[in-house]
Amino acid sequence: MDETAALKAYNSIYLEVIMRYRDYIEEKEGLYLADLPRLVTPGDEAVVLLANDIKSRFPAYNYSSNFTEAANLSYEYVRGKIIPVSIPVQFWLRPAQTLKYGAGDVFDRAVLFCSTLIALGGISSRVVVVIKGNERHFIVYSEFGDRIIAFDIEAGALAYGSLEAMLKSMRLEDDEDSAAYEFNDKMYRDLD
Repeated sequence: MDETAALKAYNSIYLEVIMRYRDYIEEKEGLYLADLPRLVTPGDEAVVLLANDIKSRFPAYNYSSNFTEAANLSYEYVRGKIIPVSIPVQFWLRPAQTLKYGAGDVFDRAVLFCSTLIALGGISSRVVVVIKGNERHFIVYSEFGDRIIAFDIEAGALAYGSLEAMLKSMRLEDDEDSAAYEFNDKMYRDLD
């Protein structure tokens, strides 16, 4: 059996085990929304290494002068180096695990990106989750000076003059079934 066939067989068996124990995994893996800040880990060694690698691309990294460009580099890293995956169970990865495996779902990638922005000095950085029906949308933003630097994890960079303008663009009031919340390593807050 060649290596590719062996990997496919292993993956099929692992998937079978995961599906058999899906309910148990999701029960044990469950988090309350207010627990989400524990997933944002800017001080984790792997996150600090990534942030330091990004900072090293500047002659002398300075938050005030370089954060916007560093945020773009961090976003490019997450978009280009972290493979988007979706597994059939709800399973939370910490940023170090997302980096270790080079893969994660959209939530895992948003949490890694937010952790990295905080490690770069963007302490106001937060993950915003917008829920409309069965769809979830993830934006990571930082307050920087008098503006908001925001990144749609799947669509790219966005710019807003204020947090209110960003929230208005989400059009939460258009859909009574919509909800939104934000979090980082220090806080969780409902936005609707």
